[in-house]
Amino acid sequence: MNVRKLGTSGMEITTVGFGAWAVGGGGWAFGWGPQDDDDSIAAIVHAVGKGVNWVDTAGVYGLGHSEEVVGRALVRIPASDRPLVFTKCALVWDPQNPRTPPKRISAPASLRRDCEASLRRLGVERIDLFQIHWPDDYGVPVEESWGEMSRFVDEGKVGAIGVSNYGVELLERCERVRHVDSLQPQFSLIARDSASDVIPWAAAHGTGVIVYSPMASGILTDSFNRARVVAMAEDDWRRQAGNFNEPALSRNVALRDALRPIAGRHGTTVSAVAVAWALAWPGVSGAIVGARSPEQVDGWLGGGAVTLTAADLSEIAAAVERTGAGSGPVRPAGS
Repeated sequence: MNVRKLGTSGMEITTVGFGAWAVGGGGWAFGWGPQDDDDSIAAIVHAVGKGVNWVDTAGVYGLGHSEEVVGRALVRIPASDRPLVFTKCALVWDPQNPRTPPKRISAPASLRRDCEASLRRLGVERIDLFQIHWPDDYGVPVEESWGEMSRFVDEGKVGAIGVSNYGVELLERCERVRHVDSLQPQFSLIARDSASDVIPWAAAHGTGVIVYSPMASGILTDSFNRARVVAMAEDDWRRQAGNFNEPALSRNVALRDALRPIAGRHGTTVSAVAVAWALAWPGVSGAIVGARSPEQVDGWLGGGAVTLTAADLSEIAAAVERTGAGSGPVRPAGS
């Protein structure tokens, strides 16, 4: 399993990490429909057994349930093989109205409650990487939020701190308070905009980058088709998402199909090619890849070891332009 440094944090992470969003199950605003906890635990244990050395979750996933499931999986893994645990904070939900979208609150007192709750649900003494999930919506200055995150490190509750879905202006303001150890942006062949601003910023500032949804939440996989969308659970957030509906859906499926010959040449899956493409960009440390079963883990595991050639990247760039899928830069600079 290939590893890369996560910026200047001192951590070395495998190029693919286990994403526990879907592990949270259904019944909340951004759920993936019903999910069996035993399958989730088996998937996490399987991924770690195959060499994956980090798991990414969040307090909001399943309204705390994902962290609890990750905690149960950690108990089944020998201490010598324990993966790094990354989680996220600053999304506050209403337990009485679970289908209502959570509020984006980064007030220091709220972050502290989030931190303590995550430590308890995960069953760990220290979170290896604690990240603000989305920018605050209630006027809290980012300097106050980042100052509290810094205190978590000083107190030993957290090993490193990062942000997710932040733009360059907020990153600059955080960096003036304390170094931003990591950035978590959305990044895939369909969502490429991060390559034009925040990923280069991170590379220039020694900030590690772990990208999320490199397989576009399931579109860039071998088995995806229109029937899968129709069959999704009523509470699966993807049913209403633009990329899973026309006119974007046809473009996205056409792009997925264009990856099949490349996967064939490398003797791997479309999923692995999609992950490898995200990892080919300078500054990207690792990719968060979700799974709901051990079999799904095996579908993308190879992406961390596939090296796309210049010809592959040219073929992919041409396919992006031909299909009109997504937006943003189409190939890594200098490749």
